[in-house]
Amino acid sequence: MESFMSSVRAIDLKVSTSTFGRVFRLDGSGHPKERKGSKFLTEIRAGLTTFFTMAYIIAVNASIIVDSGATCVCHNTTDDPQCRVDADYAACLIGINRDIITATAIIGGLGSMAFGFFTNLPVAIGPGMGMNAYFAYQVVGFHGSGSVKYRAALTAVFIEGFIFVILSLIGMRQWLVKIIPASIKTASGVGIGMFLTLVGMSYSAGIGLVTGSSPTPTEIAGCPPEYRDPFTGICHSHKMTNPAMWIGIMCGGVLTAYLMAYKFKAAILIGISVVSILSWPRNTPFTYFTHDPTGDSRFEFFKHIIYFHPIKNTLVAQDWNIASADRHFVLALFTFLYVDIIDASATLYSMARFSGVVDPETGDFPRSTLAYCTDAVMISIGSLFGCSPVTTVIESGAGITEGGRTGLTAITTGICFLISLFFAPIFASIPPWATGCTLMLVGCMMMRQVVSVNWSYIGDALPAFITMVTMPFTYSVSYGLIAGLFSYTALNGMLFITRKITGGRIEPPDADNAEYWTINPHAGSPPWFIRAGSKLKDHGVKAWPWKGDGIIEIESMSGSVTHGDQELKDVKDMIGTAPRSREVSYAGQAK
Repeated sequence: MESFMSSVRAIDLKVSTSTFGRVFRLDGSGHPKERKGSKFLTEIRAGLTTFFTMAYIIAVNASIIVDSGATCVCHNTTDDPQCRVDADYAACLIGINRDIITATAIIGGLGSMAFGFFTNLPVAIGPGMGMNAYFAYQVVGFHGSGSVKYRAALTAVFIEGFIFVILSLIGMRQWLVKIIPASIKTASGVGIGMFLTLVGMSYSAGIGLVTGSSPTPTEIAGCPPEYRDPFTGICHSHKMTNPAMWIGIMCGGVLTAYLMAYKFKAAILIGISVVSILSWPRNTPFTYFTHDPTGDSRFEFFKHIIYFHPIKNTLVAQDWNIASADRHFVLALFTFLYVDIIDASATLYSMARFSGVVDPETGDFPRSTLAYCTDAVMISIGSLFGCSPVTTVIESGAGITEGGRTGLTAITTGICFLISLFFAPIFASIPPWATGCTLMLVGCMMMRQVVSVNWSYIGDALPAFITMVTMPFTYSVSYGLIAGLFSYTALNGMLFITRKITGGRIEPPDADNAEYWTINPHAGSPPWFIRAGSKLKDHGVKAWPWKGDGIIEIESMSGSVTHGDQELKDVKDMIGTAPRSREVSYAGQAK
């Protein structure tokens, strides 16, 4: 054992003292800003941990995006308006599923490697859980029944990525994050979690526990396919008797939660794997390879085991004719942009603090502008492969817990994603009931943020509550955001007018509990922008008025809790390790 550890230390020392080690600022490299405690083999192990923690995204993302129908054309009829029993359409969807599996692996690989190389942060990139559900079920709609066609939606994602780049370069990203009320930001994450939970309970991408109904919005389901209406999904009898559903609940849900209780890094991946393996034998009542044309096609592809599936249907599928784009296209574009800004800002900042690279003086982290720009560029590149918006993933915290401190962690994760390209038949054969409970568990983790909502003041609590419940109940993330912002503006606007008219004599007794909100754009510009402005000012040109320390903060009357800090708390709760980082005060300075 001692000889093995000596070999490990020798390898770490050799790599650290090389040019390679200096580029990634490994401990002992001699770089003035080397990352303390970062070792080559530790970074590799951390990258593997991150991959196994987030590998479930490959199958889950494909199962969600395929429900949109993608580029498949539904020749709807009166009897089958959504092509639920159309054999040709079903065959097309099988191809789409394989395309998205390849696309997810490619974008996860290229994105993580690029992010690790350019930013030197241990943060991986992948399709955003929640955004893919919004993309598939609200924007495009089930089997293309939404307000925006799949090709146009990809165009919106592509454009959104470049807008994100511009906003990051000029510093408006910080301002846009800041003007959204704090409780609305927090409630958005909770609402998306509830939305994902509902998706995980449904048939199309889940365990089939609930379905729509005519007398009531939803009803209990869980019956075998032969007892289910193929068009409505309503069970005529034998509810809660579907073996596939119970396999998904017990192995994909209970087993996964049991492993998560022990902070097992690959708990989600193990749960999905167990359900999938149990569903592969053909002569079982819960097989994924049923004895019909669809099941036969799946089984023939599965038998390849090792096979690279080229993208045939979703590659560069954008519709560039946006001259006639309607309000639905614009709404989708705005929602993609807003959620990506909030998500990327929160996740990146919290992961940077988790890995100990946040500057206590400025509250910013190294290469932050480049990090946001890289994330934004990958959003546009991902759309070219047919994916919904990609983002930095909170599962990166698992790798950081294992000691990841540099971009080598993300690069290792990216290499693992590229290797998974050659195992497409396995990932394409993961049934929806294997990933349904995963979506519910992800929703559970996102629900933790609800404690950060300011429940002590109705002006913050009610809009947050409306945001949360509107998202799942309307099956729309965008409508939830609109409802929350509208209710916040209406309620707090009336309170503000009353206070002004009465000279402050009439105001709610608990008004001091309200979260502080301002539209003041002093949210912090990137350093290069400040320097450029200073040079312009020296030459008599009025500089850009924005200034600040660049920290992403949510102010309140009694202090501040950053949205990124809440994401960080979620990571600590999920992984069981508390990072050693400084606490940030409301003024944006480290204590």
